[in-house]
Amino acid sequence: MTSTDPSSLAAAKARYDDERAKRVRDEGVGQYHSLNEYQLDQDPWADPNFTRDPIIEEVEVVILGGGFAGMLAATDLLRRGITSFRIIEKAADFGGTWYWNRYPGCMCDVDATIYLPLLEETGYMPTERYASASEIFAYCQLLGRHFGLYEHALFQTEIESLKWDDDARRWDLVSKRGDQIRTQFFIAAGGLMHKAKLPGIEGIELFEGKAFHTTRWDYDYTGGSPTESMDHLRDKVVGIIGTGATSVQVVPQLARTAKEVYVFQRTPSAVGVRAQMPIDAEWFRSLPAGWQQERMRNFTEVVTGNTEEVDLLGDGWTAAMRVDTQTIPTTDEQRAELESIDFEVMEGFRRRVDEVIEDKETAEKLKPWYGKHCKRLCFHDEYLQSFNLPNVHLVDTDGRGVREMSAAGPIVDGKEFPLDLLIFASGFEVTTGLVDRLGFDPVGRDDVLLSERWHDGTHSLHGVITAEFPNLFVVSFIQAGFGLNFVHFLSESANHITWLIKHCLTEGIASIEATVEAEDEWLQTLWKRSGAIAQYNKTCTPSYGNSEGARTMLAARGAVYPGSLMAYAALLDDWRNAGTLEGTRVVPNS
Repeated sequence: MTSTDPSSLAAAKARYDDERAKRVRDEGVGQYHSLNEYQLDQDPWADPNFTRDPIIEEVEVVILGGGFAGMLAATDLLRRGITSFRIIEKAADFGGTWYWNRYPGCMCDVDATIYLPLLEETGYMPTERYASASEIFAYCQLLGRHFGLYEHALFQTEIESLKWDDDARRWDLVSKRGDQIRTQFFIAAGGLMHKAKLPGIEGIELFEGKAFHTTRWDYDYTGGSPTESMDHLRDKVVGIIGTGATSVQVVPQLARTAKEVYVFQRTPSAVGVRAQMPIDAEWFRSLPAGWQQERMRNFTEVVTGNTEEVDLLGDGWTAAMRVDTQTIPTTDEQRAELESIDFEVMEGFRRRVDEVIEDKETAEKLKPWYGKHCKRLCFHDEYLQSFNLPNVHLVDTDGRGVREMSAAGPIVDGKEFPLDLLIFASGFEVTTGLVDRLGFDPVGRDDVLLSERWHDGTHSLHGVITAEFPNLFVVSFIQAGFGLNFVHFLSESANHITWLIKHCLTEGIASIEATVEAEDEWLQTLWKRSGAIAQYNKTCTPSYGNSEGARTMLAARGAVYPGSLMAYAALLDDWRNAGTLEGTRVVPNS
Protein backbone atom coordinates (compact mmCIF):
# COMPACT_ATOMS: atom_id res chain seq x y z
CA MET A 1 0.00 0.00 0.00
CA THR A 2 1.45 3.35 -1.07
CA SER A 3 1.34 6.02 1.62
CA THR A 4 0.86 9.64 0.62
CA ASP A 5 0.09 12.59 2.84
CA PRO A 6 -3.66 13.25 2.22
CA SER A 7 -3.19 17.02 2.36
CA SER A 8 -0.44 16.89 -0.30
CA LEU A 9 -2.64 14.76 -2.54
CA ALA A 10 -5.63 17.07 -2.08
CA ALA A 11 -3.50 20.11 -2.87
CA ALA A 12 -2.16 18.43 -6.01
CA LYS A 13 -5.65 17.52 -7.25
CA ALA A 14 -6.79 21.12 -6.72
CA ARG A 15 -3.74 22.34 -8.63
CA TYR A 16 -4.48 19.88 -11.46
CA ASP A 17 -7.99 21.31 -11.75
CA ASP A 18 -6.73 24.90 -11.76
CA GLU A 19 -4.09 24.22 -14.40
CA ARG A 20 -6.56 22.39 -16.62
CA ALA A 21 -9.08 25.24 -16.39
CA LYS A 22 -6.48 27.73 -17.63
CA ARG A 23 -5.83 25.73 -20.78
CA VAL A 24 -9.26 24.57 -21.98
CA ARG A 25 -10.35 26.45 -25.09
CA ASP A 26 -13.69 26.29 -26.84
CA GLU A 27 -11.99 25.78 -30.22
CA GLY A 28 -10.53 22.40 -29.19
CA VAL A 29 -8.45 21.09 -32.09
CA GLY A 30 -9.70 24.07 -34.12
CA GLN A 31 -7.14 26.28 -32.37
CA TYR A 32 -4.49 24.86 -34.71
CA HIS A 33 -3.84 25.58 -38.37
CA SER A 34 -2.09 23.77 -41.21
CA LEU A 35 1.33 24.66 -42.56
CA ASN A 36 -0.24 25.33 -45.95
CA GLU A 37 -2.13 28.32 -44.59
CA TYR A 38 1.17 30.13 -44.01
CA GLN A 39 3.21 28.75 -46.92
CA LEU A 40 5.40 26.74 -44.54
CA ASP A 41 4.76 23.28 -46.04
CA GLN A 42 7.57 23.14 -48.59
CA ASP A 43 9.67 19.98 -48.46
CA PRO A 44 13.27 21.04 -47.73
CA TRP A 45 14.59 17.55 -48.50
CA ALA A 46 13.05 16.99 -51.96
CA ASP A 47 14.09 18.02 -55.46
CA PRO A 48 11.65 20.82 -56.37
CA ASN A 49 12.25 20.13 -60.07
CA PHE A 50 11.35 16.45 -59.88
CA THR A 51 9.10 15.26 -62.68
CA ARG A 52 8.00 11.94 -64.12
CA ASP A 53 5.51 10.64 -66.64
CA PRO A 54 2.02 9.77 -65.35
CA ILE A 55 1.29 6.10 -64.69
CA ILE A 56 -1.86 4.34 -65.85
CA GLU A 57 -2.25 0.89 -64.31
CA GLU A 58 -4.37 -1.51 -62.28
CA VAL A 59 -3.11 -3.15 -59.09
CA GLU A 60 -4.62 -5.19 -56.32
CA VAL A 61 -3.67 -2.80 -53.50
CA VAL A 62 -2.72 0.86 -53.12
CA ILE A 63 -1.07 1.93 -49.88
CA LEU A 64 -1.09 5.60 -48.98
CA GLY A 65 1.95 6.38 -46.86
CA GLY A 66 5.61 5.43 -46.86
CA GLY A 67 6.29 5.54 -43.15
CA PHE A 68 6.33 2.53 -40.84
CA ALA A 69 2.56 2.04 -41.23
CA GLY A 70 2.77 1.79 -45.00
CA MET A 71 6.01 -0.17 -45.01
CA LEU A 72 4.67 -2.73 -42.54
CA ALA A 73 1.52 -3.11 -44.64
CA ALA A 74 3.67 -3.63 -47.74
CA THR A 75 5.96 -6.20 -46.12
CA ASP A 76 2.94 -8.06 -44.76
CA LEU A 77 1.41 -8.14 -48.25
CA LEU A 78 4.63 -9.64 -49.58
CA ARG A 79 4.66 -12.18 -46.74
CA ARG A 80 1.17 -13.22 -47.82
CA GLY A 81 2.23 -13.56 -51.45
CA ILE A 82 0.60 -10.34 -52.69
CA THR A 83 2.99 -8.47 -55.00
CA SER A 84 0.62 -6.28 -57.03
CA PHE A 85 0.61 -3.06 -55.02
CA ARG A 86 1.63 0.58 -55.12
CA ILE A 87 2.86 2.83 -52.32
CA ILE A 88 2.01 6.52 -52.74
CA GLU A 89 4.01 8.96 -50.64
CA LYS A 90 4.11 12.77 -50.51
CA ALA A 91 7.75 12.81 -49.38
CA ALA A 92 10.74 12.00 -51.56
CA ASP A 93 11.64 8.79 -49.71
CA PHE A 94 10.45 6.28 -47.14
CA GLY A 95 10.45 7.20 -43.46
CA GLY A 96 7.17 8.98 -42.70
CA THR A 97 7.64 11.09 -39.60
CA TRP A 98 11.34 10.13 -39.65
CA TYR A 99 11.65 11.60 -43.13
CA TRP A 100 10.23 14.92 -41.96
CA ASN A 101 11.73 15.07 -38.46
CA ARG A 102 15.38 15.92 -39.01
CA TYR A 103 15.61 18.64 -36.42
CA PRO A 104 18.75 18.71 -34.26
CA GLY A 105 18.69 16.30 -31.34
CA CYS A 106 15.76 14.32 -32.71
CA MET A 107 15.50 10.73 -31.51
CA CYS A 108 12.86 8.19 -30.53
CA ASP A 109 11.82 7.96 -26.88
CA VAL A 110 11.05 4.24 -27.11
CA ASP A 111 13.77 1.58 -26.87
CA ALA A 112 15.13 0.94 -30.38
CA THR A 113 15.01 -2.83 -29.98
CA ILE A 114 11.21 -2.69 -29.88
CA TYR A 115 10.63 0.44 -31.96
CA LEU A 116 12.58 -0.42 -35.12
CA PRO A 117 10.47 -3.15 -36.72
CA LEU A 118 11.67 -6.36 -38.36
CA LEU A 119 15.13 -6.32 -36.78
CA GLU A 120 15.33 -10.11 -36.82
CA GLU A 121 14.39 -10.17 -40.49
CA THR A 122 16.97 -7.58 -41.53
CA GLY A 123 19.68 -8.55 -39.04
CA TYR A 124 20.22 -4.90 -38.15
CA MET A 125 21.50 -3.91 -34.70
CA PRO A 126 20.62 -0.39 -33.49
CA THR A 127 23.64 1.58 -32.32
CA GLU A 128 21.98 3.18 -29.29
CA ARG A 129 19.15 2.33 -26.93
CA TYR A 130 17.19 5.37 -28.13
CA ALA A 131 17.88 5.69 -31.83
CA SER A 132 18.47 9.06 -33.45
CA ALA A 133 16.19 10.28 -36.22
CA SER A 134 19.07 9.95 -38.68
CA GLU A 135 19.53 6.29 -37.80
CA ILE A 136 15.79 5.58 -37.99
CA PHE A 137 15.49 7.27 -41.38
CA ALA A 138 18.45 5.26 -42.66
CA TYR A 139 16.82 2.11 -41.32
CA CYS A 140 13.61 2.94 -43.22
CA GLN A 141 15.70 3.15 -46.37
CA LEU A 142 17.30 -0.19 -45.48
CA LEU A 143 13.82 -1.73 -45.11
CA GLY A 144 12.89 -0.35 -48.51
CA ARG A 145 15.94 -1.98 -50.10
CA HIS A 146 15.75 -5.23 -48.13
CA PHE A 147 12.14 -5.93 -49.08
CA GLY A 148 12.26 -4.42 -52.58
CA LEU A 149 9.73 -1.72 -51.76
CA TYR A 150 11.30 1.03 -53.85
CA GLU A 151 10.06 -0.58 -57.07
CA HIS A 152 6.50 -0.23 -55.74
CA ALA A 153 6.78 3.40 -54.57
CA LEU A 154 5.64 6.64 -56.16
CA PHE A 155 7.36 9.43 -54.19
CA GLN A 156 6.60 13.16 -54.24
CA THR A 157 3.07 12.17 -55.19
CA GLU A 158 -0.23 13.23 -53.63
CA ILE A 159 -3.72 11.93 -54.32
CA GLU A 160 -6.14 14.23 -56.09
CA SER A 161 -9.22 12.00 -55.88
CA LEU A 162 -10.35 8.50 -54.92
CA LYS A 163 -13.72 7.23 -56.11
CA TRP A 164 -15.39 3.84 -55.74
CA ASP A 165 -16.82 2.17 -58.88
CA ASP A 166 -19.50 -0.15 -57.53
CA ASP A 167 -20.02 -1.94 -60.87
CA ALA A 168 -16.35 -2.82 -61.22
CA ARG A 169 -15.80 -3.19 -57.44
CA ARG A 170 -12.70 -1.07 -57.74
CA TRP A 171 -11.29 2.24 -56.51
CA ASP A 172 -10.27 4.76 -59.17
CA LEU A 173 -7.41 6.94 -58.03
CA VAL A 174 -6.10 10.08 -59.68
CA SER A 175 -2.91 11.69 -58.39
CA LYS A 176 -1.79 15.30 -58.65
CA ARG A 177 0.87 14.07 -61.10
CA GLY A 178 -1.81 12.74 -63.46
CA ASP A 179 -1.51 9.08 -62.46
CA GLN A 180 -4.63 6.98 -63.01
CA ILE A 181 -4.57 3.86 -60.88
CA ARG A 182 -7.39 1.37 -60.46
CA THR A 183 -7.20 -0.84 -57.38
CA GLN A 184 -9.37 -3.35 -55.59
CA PHE A 185 -8.14 -2.40 -52.12
CA PHE A 186 -6.97 0.90 -50.63
CA ILE A 187 -5.04 1.20 -47.35
CA ALA A 188 -4.93 4.64 -45.76
CA ALA A 189 -1.64 4.26 -43.86
CA GLY A 190 -0.77 7.93 -43.52
CA GLY A 191 0.55 7.28 -40.04
CA LEU A 192 -0.29 8.68 -36.63
CA MET A 193 1.91 11.76 -36.92
CA HIS A 194 2.43 13.01 -40.43
CA LYS A 195 0.47 16.28 -40.78
CA ALA A 196 2.22 19.05 -38.87
CA LYS A 197 0.16 21.81 -37.23
CA LEU A 198 0.67 25.41 -36.17
CA PRO A 199 -0.87 27.25 -33.22
CA GLY A 200 -3.55 29.76 -34.13
CA ILE A 201 -1.87 33.02 -33.11
CA GLU A 202 -3.32 36.41 -33.95
CA GLY A 203 -0.88 38.22 -36.21
CA ILE A 204 1.22 35.15 -36.95
CA GLU A 205 1.37 36.17 -40.60
CA LEU A 206 2.89 39.52 -39.64
CA PHE A 207 6.16 38.07 -38.33
CA GLU A 208 9.03 39.35 -40.46
CA GLY A 209 11.80 37.12 -39.14
CA LYS A 210 12.63 33.60 -40.27
CA ALA A 211 10.08 30.95 -39.22
CA PHE A 212 9.64 27.24 -39.76
CA HIS A 213 8.11 24.14 -38.18
CA THR A 214 10.47 21.57 -36.73
CA THR A 215 9.40 19.11 -39.45
CA ARG A 216 10.70 21.55 -42.08
CA TRP A 217 14.03 22.43 -40.44
CA ASP A 218 16.08 24.90 -42.50
CA TYR A 219 19.76 24.05 -42.05
CA ASP A 220 20.68 26.60 -44.72
CA TYR A 221 19.58 29.21 -42.19
CA THR A 222 20.77 27.59 -38.94
CA GLY A 223 23.89 25.95 -40.28
CA GLY A 224 24.97 22.52 -39.14
CA SER A 225 23.03 19.30 -39.60
CA PRO A 226 21.18 16.78 -37.41
CA THR A 227 24.60 15.80 -36.03
CA GLU A 228 26.62 19.04 -36.41
CA SER A 229 26.61 22.36 -34.53
CA MET A 230 24.32 25.10 -35.86
CA ASP A 231 27.07 27.69 -36.25
CA HIS A 232 24.90 30.24 -38.11
CA LEU A 233 22.92 30.92 -34.91
CA ARG A 234 25.77 32.41 -32.86
CA ASP A 235 24.52 35.96 -33.44
CA LYS A 236 20.80 35.07 -33.57
CA VAL A 237 17.97 35.44 -31.07
CA VAL A 238 15.81 32.33 -31.37
CA GLY A 239 12.34 31.58 -30.04
CA ILE A 240 10.61 28.20 -29.90
CA ILE A 241 6.89 27.71 -29.30
CA GLY A 242 6.01 24.39 -27.70
CA THR A 243 7.45 22.39 -24.82
CA GLY A 244 6.47 18.84 -25.73
CA ALA A 245 8.63 15.91 -26.79
CA THR A 246 10.07 17.79 -29.78
CA SER A 247 11.10 20.91 -27.89
CA VAL A 248 12.60 18.81 -25.12
CA GLN A 249 15.10 17.56 -27.69
CA VAL A 250 15.59 20.78 -29.67
CA VAL A 251 16.17 23.27 -26.84
CA PRO A 252 19.50 21.79 -25.67
CA GLN A 253 20.82 21.95 -29.24
CA LEU A 254 19.76 25.58 -29.65
CA ALA A 255 21.27 26.41 -26.26
CA ARG A 256 24.69 25.29 -27.43
CA THR A 257 24.98 27.82 -30.24
CA ALA A 258 22.28 30.51 -30.31
CA LYS A 259 22.99 33.94 -28.84
CA GLU A 260 19.69 33.87 -26.93
CA VAL A 261 16.93 31.25 -26.73
CA TYR A 262 13.37 32.03 -25.61
CA VAL A 263 11.22 28.98 -24.83
CA PHE A 264 7.50 29.85 -24.94
CA GLN A 265 5.61 27.45 -22.70
CA ARG A 266 1.91 26.72 -22.39
CA THR A 267 2.20 23.46 -20.44
CA PRO A 268 5.44 22.00 -19.06
CA SER A 269 6.36 18.43 -19.89
CA ALA A 270 7.19 15.83 -17.29
CA VAL A 271 10.85 15.10 -18.04
CA GLY A 272 12.57 12.07 -16.54
CA VAL A 273 16.02 10.60 -16.98
CA ARG A 274 16.62 9.07 -20.42
CA ALA A 275 19.93 7.31 -19.65
CA GLN A 276 21.05 6.93 -23.25
CA MET A 277 23.59 4.16 -23.85
CA PRO A 278 25.07 2.16 -26.73
CA ILE A 279 23.64 -1.26 -27.58
CA ASP A 280 25.87 -4.06 -26.36
CA ALA A 281 26.75 -6.14 -29.43
CA GLU A 282 27.45 -9.33 -27.48
CA TRP A 283 24.11 -9.09 -25.68
CA PHE A 284 22.31 -8.38 -28.96
CA ARG A 285 23.86 -11.42 -30.67
CA SER A 286 22.84 -13.63 -27.75
CA LEU A 287 19.11 -12.94 -28.09
CA PRO A 288 17.06 -16.06 -29.01
CA ALA A 289 14.80 -16.38 -32.05
CA GLY A 290 11.55 -14.48 -31.59
CA TRP A 291 13.12 -12.08 -29.12
CA GLN A 292 11.78 -8.86 -30.69
CA GLN A 293 8.14 -9.85 -30.67
CA GLU A 294 8.49 -10.98 -27.07
CA ARG A 295 10.14 -7.72 -25.99
CA MET A 296 7.45 -5.69 -27.78
CA ARG A 297 4.71 -7.71 -26.11
CA ASN A 298 6.36 -7.47 -22.72
CA PHE A 299 6.81 -3.71 -22.89
CA THR A 300 3.20 -3.19 -23.93
CA GLU A 301 1.91 -5.39 -21.13
CA VAL A 302 4.10 -3.75 -18.46
CA VAL A 303 3.20 -0.16 -19.38
CA THR A 304 -0.52 -0.96 -19.43
CA GLY A 305 -0.64 -2.34 -15.92
CA ASN A 306 0.16 -6.05 -16.17
CA THR A 307 2.18 -6.13 -12.97
CA GLU A 308 2.64 -9.91 -13.20
CA GLU A 309 5.03 -9.48 -16.12
CA VAL A 310 8.78 -9.49 -15.65
CA ASP A 311 10.04 -6.11 -16.91
CA LEU A 312 12.43 -6.94 -19.75
CA LEU A 313 13.28 -3.35 -20.64
CA GLY A 314 13.54 -1.64 -17.27
CA ASP A 315 13.45 1.97 -18.47
CA GLY A 316 11.71 5.19 -17.47
CA TRP A 317 8.51 4.17 -19.25
CA THR A 318 8.10 0.88 -17.45
CA ALA A 319 8.92 2.43 -14.08
CA ALA A 320 6.38 5.24 -14.46
CA MET A 321 3.56 3.34 -16.15
CA ARG A 322 3.74 -0.02 -14.42
CA VAL A 323 0.43 0.56 -12.65
CA ASP A 324 -2.55 1.65 -14.75
CA THR A 325 -4.04 4.37 -12.58
CA GLN A 326 -6.87 4.99 -15.05
CA THR A 327 -8.63 1.88 -13.75
CA ILE A 328 -12.04 2.54 -12.20
CA PRO A 329 -11.66 1.65 -8.52
CA THR A 330 -14.09 -0.77 -6.90
CA THR A 331 -13.45 0.37 -3.34
CA ASP A 332 -12.46 3.56 -1.55
CA GLU A 333 -9.19 1.90 -0.58
CA GLN A 334 -8.37 1.10 -4.20
CA ARG A 335 -9.24 4.65 -5.25
CA ALA A 336 -6.88 6.04 -2.62
CA GLU A 337 -4.16 3.62 -3.70
CA LEU A 338 -4.42 4.53 -7.40
CA GLU A 339 -4.48 8.26 -6.68
CA SER A 340 -1.46 7.89 -4.41
CA ILE A 341 0.54 5.94 -7.00
CA ASP A 342 -0.25 8.46 -9.73
CA PHE A 343 0.66 11.35 -7.45
CA GLU A 344 3.97 9.80 -6.41
CA VAL A 345 5.03 9.18 -10.01
CA MET A 346 4.37 12.80 -10.97
CA GLU A 347 5.87 14.04 -7.71
CA GLY A 348 9.06 12.28 -8.79
CA PHE A 349 9.12 14.32 -11.99
CA ARG A 350 8.49 17.50 -10.01
CA ARG A 351 11.28 16.67 -7.55
CA ARG A 352 13.67 16.22 -10.46
CA VAL A 353 12.91 19.80 -11.54
CA ASP A 354 13.93 21.06 -8.08
CA GLU A 355 17.07 18.92 -8.17
CA VAL A 356 18.18 20.21 -11.58
CA ILE A 357 16.97 23.81 -11.92
CA GLU A 358 18.99 26.38 -9.99
CA ASP A 359 16.51 29.27 -10.12
CA LYS A 360 13.54 28.49 -7.88
CA GLU A 361 11.07 30.67 -9.79
CA THR A 362 11.96 28.96 -13.06
CA ALA A 363 11.72 25.58 -11.36
CA GLU A 364 8.15 26.22 -10.22
CA LYS A 365 7.11 27.09 -13.76
CA LEU A 366 8.65 23.90 -15.18
CA LYS A 367 6.77 21.54 -12.88
CA PRO A 368 4.05 19.39 -14.49
CA TRP A 369 0.71 19.54 -12.68
CA TYR A 370 -1.41 16.78 -14.21
CA GLY A 371 -1.76 13.00 -13.98
CA LYS A 372 0.76 10.63 -15.51
CA HIS A 373 -1.63 9.42 -18.23
CA CYS A 374 -2.61 12.93 -19.34
CA LYS A 375 0.30 13.77 -21.62
CA ARG A 376 3.09 11.73 -23.16
CA LEU A 377 5.91 11.63 -20.64
CA CYS A 378 9.34 12.80 -21.80
CA PHE A 379 12.81 11.54 -20.97
CA HIS A 380 15.93 13.61 -21.57
CA ASP A 381 19.26 14.27 -19.88
CA GLU A 382 19.87 17.86 -21.05
CA TYR A 383 16.54 19.69 -21.41
CA LEU A 384 16.01 20.85 -17.84
CA GLN A 385 19.72 21.59 -17.49
CA SER A 386 19.46 24.03 -20.40
CA PHE A 387 17.48 26.46 -18.24
CA ASN A 388 20.53 26.90 -16.01
CA LEU A 389 22.40 28.48 -18.92
CA PRO A 390 22.51 32.31 -19.13
CA ASN A 391 21.34 32.40 -22.77
CA VAL A 392 18.18 30.29 -22.25
CA HIS A 393 15.00 31.99 -21.01
CA LEU A 394 11.67 30.42 -20.11
CA VAL A 395 8.65 32.49 -21.13
CA ASP A 396 5.79 30.92 -19.22
CA THR A 397 2.36 31.92 -20.54
CA ASP A 398 0.51 30.55 -17.49
CA GLY A 399 -1.40 28.07 -19.59
CA ARG A 400 -2.65 30.50 -22.21
CA GLY A 401 -0.07 29.87 -24.90
CA VAL A 402 1.15 32.59 -27.22
CA ARG A 403 -1.98 34.40 -28.44
CA GLU A 404 -0.52 37.44 -30.20
CA MET A 405 2.37 38.23 -32.50
CA SER A 406 3.85 41.35 -34.07
CA ALA A 407 6.24 41.80 -36.96
CA ALA A 408 9.08 41.53 -34.44
CA GLY A 409 7.93 38.44 -32.56
CA PRO A 410 5.55 36.91 -29.99
CA ILE A 411 3.76 39.09 -27.44
CA VAL A 412 3.13 37.66 -23.96
CA ASP A 413 1.47 39.69 -21.20
CA GLY A 414 1.98 42.83 -23.26
CA LYS A 415 5.71 42.24 -23.68
CA GLU A 416 7.12 41.86 -27.16
CA PHE A 417 9.94 39.39 -27.77
CA PRO A 418 11.88 40.41 -30.91
CA LEU A 419 13.34 37.37 -32.65
CA ASP A 420 15.55 36.57 -35.62
CA LEU A 421 14.19 33.02 -35.82
CA LEU A 422 10.91 31.52 -34.61
CA ILE A 423 10.61 27.74 -34.47
CA PHE A 424 7.24 26.01 -34.14
CA ALA A 425 7.52 22.80 -32.13
CA SER A 426 3.75 22.45 -32.16
CA GLY A 427 3.43 18.82 -33.17
CA PHE A 428 1.03 17.00 -35.45
CA GLU A 429 -2.67 16.58 -36.08
CA VAL A 430 -3.64 13.31 -34.41
CA THR A 431 -7.35 13.42 -33.61
CA THR A 432 -8.59 15.75 -36.35
CA GLY A 433 -10.87 14.39 -39.08
CA LEU A 434 -9.42 11.75 -41.37
CA VAL A 435 -10.23 13.74 -44.50
CA ASP A 436 -8.18 16.69 -43.22
CA ARG A 437 -5.25 14.41 -42.59
CA LEU A 438 -5.60 12.54 -45.89
CA GLY A 439 -5.71 15.72 -47.95
CA PHE A 440 -8.53 14.43 -50.19
CA ASP A 441 -12.14 13.32 -49.73
CA PRO A 442 -12.82 9.68 -50.78
CA VAL A 443 -16.09 9.09 -52.64
CA GLY A 444 -17.73 5.83 -51.62
CA ARG A 445 -20.71 3.82 -52.75
CA ASP A 446 -23.61 5.88 -54.13
CA ASP A 447 -21.29 8.93 -54.35
CA VAL A 448 -21.21 9.53 -50.61
CA LEU A 449 -18.26 11.61 -49.41
CA LEU A 450 -16.28 10.38 -46.44
CA SER A 451 -16.48 13.90 -44.98
CA GLU A 452 -20.29 13.58 -45.06
CA ARG A 453 -20.42 10.05 -43.68
CA TRP A 454 -18.01 11.01 -40.91
CA HIS A 455 -19.29 14.55 -40.32
CA ASP A 456 -19.69 13.80 -36.60
CA GLY A 457 -16.57 11.68 -36.23
CA THR A 458 -15.31 8.21 -37.05
CA HIS A 459 -17.74 5.40 -37.94
CA SER A 460 -15.94 2.06 -38.07
CA LEU A 461 -15.65 -1.57 -37.12
CA HIS A 462 -12.47 -2.07 -35.07
CA GLY A 463 -11.23 1.32 -36.28
CA VAL A 464 -10.36 -0.30 -39.63
CA ILE A 465 -13.33 -0.63 -42.01
CA THR A 466 -16.39 1.55 -42.53
CA ALA A 467 -19.82 1.27 -44.13
CA GLU A 468 -20.37 2.60 -47.66
CA PHE A 469 -16.64 2.59 -48.37
CA PRO A 470 -15.88 -0.95 -49.51
CA ASN A 471 -12.29 -2.22 -49.43
CA LEU A 472 -11.08 0.93 -47.69
CA PHE A 473 -8.87 0.16 -44.69
CA VAL A 474 -7.66 2.75 -42.22
CA VAL A 475 -4.56 2.62 -40.01
CA SER A 476 -5.36 4.85 -37.05
CA PHE A 477 -5.68 4.40 -33.31
CA ILE A 478 -9.05 6.22 -33.44
CA GLN A 479 -11.59 3.53 -32.42
CA ALA A 480 -8.71 1.05 -32.45
CA GLY A 481 -5.99 -0.05 -30.06
CA PHE A 482 -3.13 2.12 -28.90
CA GLY A 483 0.23 1.75 -27.22
CA LEU A 484 3.16 3.83 -26.07
CA ASN A 485 5.16 1.98 -28.70
CA PHE A 486 3.41 3.24 -31.84
CA VAL A 487 5.15 0.71 -34.06
CA HIS A 488 3.70 -2.19 -32.09
CA PHE A 489 0.20 -0.89 -32.81
CA LEU A 490 1.09 -0.34 -36.47
CA SER A 491 2.32 -3.92 -36.80
CA GLU A 492 -0.92 -5.30 -35.31
CA SER A 493 -3.02 -3.07 -37.56
CA ALA A 494 -1.05 -3.99 -40.69
CA ASN A 495 -1.37 -7.68 -39.85
CA HIS A 496 -5.16 -7.40 -39.55
CA ILE A 497 -5.64 -5.40 -42.73
CA THR A 498 -3.42 -7.59 -44.88
CA TRP A 499 -5.18 -10.68 -43.51
CA LEU A 500 -8.50 -9.19 -44.65
CA ILE A 501 -7.12 -8.50 -48.11
CA LYS A 502 -5.63 -11.98 -48.48
CA HIS A 503 -8.85 -13.55 -47.21
CA CYS A 504 -10.89 -11.64 -49.78
CA LEU A 505 -8.57 -12.62 -52.62
CA THR A 506 -8.49 -16.27 -51.55
CA GLU A 507 -12.21 -16.62 -50.91
CA GLY A 508 -13.37 -14.78 -54.03
CA ILE A 509 -14.72 -11.76 -52.18
CA ALA A 510 -15.02 -8.69 -54.40
CA SER A 511 -15.66 -6.21 -51.61
CA ILE A 512 -16.01 -5.96 -47.86
CA GLU A 513 -17.26 -3.14 -45.66
CA ALA A 514 -18.68 -2.71 -42.18
CA THR A 515 -22.40 -2.70 -41.56
CA VAL A 516 -23.92 0.36 -39.91
CA GLU A 517 -25.20 -1.85 -37.10
CA ALA A 518 -21.70 -3.22 -36.44
CA GLU A 519 -20.25 0.29 -36.39
CA ASP A 520 -22.80 1.38 -33.79
CA GLU A 521 -22.23 -1.75 -31.70
CA TRP A 522 -18.45 -1.23 -31.80
CA LEU A 523 -18.80 2.37 -30.67
CA GLN A 524 -21.01 1.30 -27.78
CA THR A 525 -18.41 -1.30 -26.84
CA LEU A 526 -15.72 1.36 -26.79
CA TRP A 527 -17.82 3.75 -24.73
CA LYS A 528 -18.73 1.08 -22.18
CA ARG A 529 -15.12 -0.01 -21.76
CA SER A 530 -13.64 3.49 -21.90
CA GLY A 531 -15.40 4.82 -18.84
CA ALA A 532 -12.24 4.75 -16.76
CA ILE A 533 -10.20 6.64 -19.37
CA ALA A 534 -12.97 9.18 -19.91
CA GLN A 535 -13.26 9.78 -16.19
CA TYR A 536 -9.51 10.21 -15.87
CA ASN A 537 -9.29 12.52 -18.90
CA LYS A 538 -11.73 14.95 -17.27
CA THR A 539 -8.91 15.92 -14.93
CA CYS A 540 -6.30 16.28 -17.67
CA THR A 541 -4.87 19.37 -19.26
CA PRO A 542 -5.67 19.59 -23.01
CA SER A 543 -3.50 17.60 -25.42
CA TYR A 544 -3.79 15.54 -28.59
CA GLY A 545 -4.58 12.56 -26.35
CA ASN A 546 -7.94 14.03 -25.32
CA SER A 547 -8.73 16.09 -28.45
CA GLU A 548 -7.51 19.24 -26.68
CA GLY A 549 -10.13 18.79 -23.97
CA ALA A 550 -13.06 19.01 -26.40
CA ARG A 551 -16.49 17.78 -25.25
CA THR A 552 -18.00 17.14 -28.70
CA MET A 553 -19.39 14.15 -30.55
CA LEU A 554 -16.32 14.28 -32.77
CA ALA A 555 -14.15 13.84 -29.69
CA ALA A 556 -16.46 11.21 -28.21
CA ARG A 557 -16.28 9.15 -31.39
CA GLY A 558 -12.51 9.37 -31.15
CA ALA A 559 -12.52 6.81 -28.35
CA VAL A 560 -9.66 4.34 -28.18
CA TYR A 561 -9.92 0.67 -27.19
CA PRO A 562 -8.99 0.78 -23.49
CA GLY A 563 -6.34 -1.21 -21.74
CA SER A 564 -3.53 -3.19 -23.28
CA LEU A 565 -2.89 -3.19 -26.99
CA MET A 566 -2.52 -6.96 -26.57
CA ALA A 567 -6.19 -7.18 -25.56
CA TYR A 568 -7.18 -5.35 -28.76
CA ALA A 569 -4.92 -7.60 -30.82
CA ALA A 570 -6.45 -10.68 -29.19
CA LEU A 571 -9.93 -9.39 -30.02
CA LEU A 572 -8.96 -9.03 -33.68
CA ASP A 573 -7.37 -12.47 -33.63
CA ASP A 574 -10.54 -14.03 -32.22
CA TRP A 575 -12.62 -12.21 -34.86
CA ARG A 576 -10.44 -13.55 -37.66
CA ASN A 577 -10.37 -17.08 -36.26
CA ALA A 578 -14.18 -17.17 -36.04
CA GLY A 579 -14.21 -17.13 -39.84
CA THR A 580 -17.62 -15.46 -40.11
CA LEU A 581 -16.49 -11.87 -40.85
CA GLU A 582 -19.11 -10.77 -38.33
CA GLY A 583 -20.33 -7.21 -38.76
CA THR A 584 -19.41 -6.91 -42.43
CA ARG A 585 -21.22 -6.68 -45.73
CA VAL A 586 -19.51 -8.94 -48.26
CA VAL A 587 -20.06 -9.06 -52.02
CA PRO A 588 -18.66 -12.13 -53.83
CA ASN A 589 -16.98 -12.02 -57.21
CA SER A 590 -19.58 -12.18 -59.95
